[in-house]
Amino acid sequence: MAVDRLLNVARKEFSDHITSRRFIIILGLLLVISAISIHDGIENYNNSLESYNEQLQRMQELEDPYTSWMPQKPSIMFVFISMMSYMTMLGGILAIAIGFDLVSKEKETRSLKSLLSHPLYRDEIINGKALGGVGALGFAMALALAIALGLLLIFSIVPTLEEFAAILIFGAVSLGFLLAYFAVALTMSTAAKESGNALIYTLVIFFAVSSLLPMFGAMAADAFAGDPPEMPEMPPMPREVVRTSSGGGYFVSTASQNVVYGGADDPAWREYEEEMQNYIDKRRFINDISNLLSPQMNYYTVAIAVTNPQIMATMDAPVPYGMAPEEKPGLAEALGRVWMNIAALIVFPSAFFAATYVKFMRMDIR
Repeated sequence: MAVDRLLNVARKEFSDHITSRRFIIILGLLLVISAISIHDGIENYNNSLESYNEQLQRMQELEDPYTSWMPQKPSIMFVFISMMSYMTMLGGILAIAIGFDLVSKEKETRSLKSLLSHPLYRDEIINGKALGGVGALGFAMALALAIALGLLLIFSIVPTLEEFAAILIFGAVSLGFLLAYFAVALTMSTAAKESGNALIYTLVIFFAVSSLLPMFGAMAADAFAGDPPEMPEMPPMPREVVRTSSGGGYFVSTASQNVVYGGADDPAWREYEEEMQNYIDKRRFINDISNLLSPQMNYYTVAIAVTNPQIMATMDAPVPYGMAPEEKPGLAEALGRVWMNIAALIVFPSAFFAATYVKFMRMDIR
């Protein structure tokens, strides 16, 4: 395989993609909706920042113990949270539109045979087509990030070095998600004889792994984990007779002095927390297995870890759940929590690219 011939094929495919009407229309919709979502996110960020400054001012005016608690400063990465949902829909459609007829169109027009009559090898053709599609998706993602950064600067929001790195990682993760469905479309285009069938097969896989698989995973988790443990009944608090200081009367108090029910010192409550933790671990195990096969779920998980690391830390916290960590986790720590999802976003398209390569190399071209 010669690199110059490979790059020539990739350059030709890239040029065809970015100049096609289909690509321009879908890319335009993606950029417009992304810009609207970023604008809405900036407004929410400014409102959150204003609320944070007001809370901070009130905390400084109060005395202990309230001054030991400080509100969380909002991050500009919150701006990109609303962009995820649009990326999974329009971005997935853009990736499918690029790849579903890359090979099948050549077979329908019988131009693949004439293409192979030139001094080109099969691996150079299929790798060049794949590289050109990856370049077109990277171009689309770069435009979306450029518009987002431009809007941030227009509203006088300058990212820090860590936030800029998080934005680049968010763009890389989004590109990995797009490559997943581009790889599926390219595989179906190689396997199917007609572009229409390739599109149908790709959409079926898209629907299956994005909707059906997480739903079946939740059902399997319910069946595997069983019913959740029942919360222990709260026993009546011991009553204590207290004499009043005036009038010589008595009243009954429900205050307990030595026994704590429903807390860490209650054995029944400790047993319930252990059973609940085991129940959650069983459900999470099945859900994680099914989610690893879904590019959408992996993308959501990694993107949330990048845009809001504290949410991931809260979700991973043991029972009692909902307790936020004392210190905000950093970007590296948040990515370390989702390394399996990152690996899945790499393995998924790689497997389909490998299948495409093998199928194309063995394909009978007459």
